[in-house]
Formats: sequence, C-alpha cells, structure tokens
Amino acid sequence: MGTLKQGFDLYQSIDYPLHKAIFMMFLISEVHPFADGNGRVGRIMMNAELVSKSEQRIIIPTIYRDNYLSALRALSHNAISDPVIKVLDFAQRYTLRIHYDDFNTAGLDLERTHAFMDSKEAEEEGLRLILP
Repeated sequence: MGTLKQGFDLYQSIDYPLHKAIFMMFLISEVHPFADGNGRVGRIMMNAELVSKSEQRIIIPTIYRDNYLSALRALSHNAISDPVIKVLDFAQRYTLRIHYDDFNTAGLDLERTHAFMDSKEAEEEGLRLILP
C-alpha cells in the first residue's frame, strides 16, 4: 500500500487537470489494487478528476483502443509519457466534439467518425478515428 500512498502524494502535486487525471488513471492501472476492473476503475477515476475540474471527460472509442493501450505500455514499460498524454488529449478533444445532448445525433457522430470499428478491421481498411 506504500506505493499507492506515494503515488497519491505525487498526484496531489500535479496542477494541470488533464495531467492529474492521466496520472490517477495510470496509478490505478499500474498499482493494480483490485483483482479485476483496474482499467475501468482507472478510467472512472480519470473522468471523475476531469469532471471535478469542469473539464471534458474522455471516452476511448473501440477503434482507438489499441492506440490507448500502446501508449499505456510505453509509459508502463519504458517510462515514456508523451504517447499517453497525446492519445488522451486527442480522445478528450474527440469526446468534446460529440453532441451527446441528442442520442441520435451522438450515434451518427460516432458512426461517421469510425468510433465503433474494430481497430484491426479499421487498420486493414486504412481508416482511423477522425474528429467530427
């Protein structure tokens, strides 16, 4: 539990909301305090941090999942943080542009931007997640 306490102390020293939220998500996923669901809990904690600072929450569309996981691996295995910051910054900008106030409009936005595509199928077809 000492690692979690040290991580939380470091978390409290971070000022920028997106970086603080990313750190919280990474801390939960890296320390792995639960038998199951650490990634989900980490993303919930990340979004709770963002919402508490009146920032846009982040969703990870299906097509973007491999980008997200690769960026997390770069940080976890090689201590390289730039990829995860860039991936989550883009995901936050993407999430901001979806019109969630109307279910049908949101569905169309998500479909048009390839959000629901399997990342491997999208790669084969040369498609990427695009901003609405």
